[in-house]
Amino acid sequence: MLNDQEYALISRKILKLIGIDLSFYKSQQMRRRLQGLANSQAGSIVEYCALVERDEAALTKLKNFLTINVSEFFRDADQFNLLKTKVMPELLKQKSHINVWSAGCSHGGEPYSVAITLKEITGDARHRIVATDVDEQIVEKAKKGGPYVDADLANVAPKLVLKYFKKEPDGYYIIDEIKRMVEFKRKDLLKGRFDSGFDMIMCRNVVIYFSDEAKTKLYKGFCDALSPNGILFIGATETLLEAREVGLERLHNCFYQKKREEKPRPALSNVVKAQS
Repeated sequence: MLNDQEYALISRKILKLIGIDLSFYKSQQMRRRLQGLANSQAGSIVEYCALVERDEAALTKLKNFLTINVSEFFRDADQFNLLKTKVMPELLKQKSHINVWSAGCSHGGEPYSVAITLKEITGDARHRIVATDVDEQIVEKAKKGGPYVDADLANVAPKLVLKYFKKEPDGYYIIDEIKRMVEFKRKDLLKGRFDSGFDMIMCRNVVIYFSDEAKTKLYKGFCDALSPNGILFIGATETLLEAREVGLERLHNCFYQKKREEKPRPALSNVVKAQS
């Protein structure tokens, strides 16, 4: 495992070349992971840092390693079914047009899955779906709506594949009607402020290597960015033990709701005055 000096060196290099601050990540886990990656390509951390500085392919591999660009359409099918049958209908009872943020969207499978779900439920109703990721290259792929391979579509019902995808020689592409429903942007979740007014925020399988402090700050930021009664949707293997501390309540497995603001009770003296 990397010692303090080696970890400081590679941390500075990553911040300079990629813009990711490793101080927000779990140190012990990240040291072990980076040691394994460096050992597979160089004889020492010093040599590896020199390699990623001069070799674009090595730098891209490091970037993909850090940003964990693993995704698929309708990942965790049970949770997406719950989203379609319970969570979305409840949100749509409150608003006919909803505002969704997919945070850490990778190649676009997640926000496009939401777009398809809303299209199936509400037809031509207009909704806003914002999707962000720290990796600019993966955001560009997501904007193109493909190409996606068979494995990416493993959880998509055959009738939905026929309805919402085009088969091209290099893979599957999402149709333009769905593609226009999603706005993609580059964003580092650990930097800057969030927009607000979201009815649902999805951040699934993104924070696995974040430190506890970074997670708490992030979830508090998500809560502040949600509208009253808004929903946070996390990954199937994730838990949010500090939900109440950051202003959220568990609604269903993987779904948390912004706690309703209780109206302050009138002072007893005011009640007496009103009755007299």
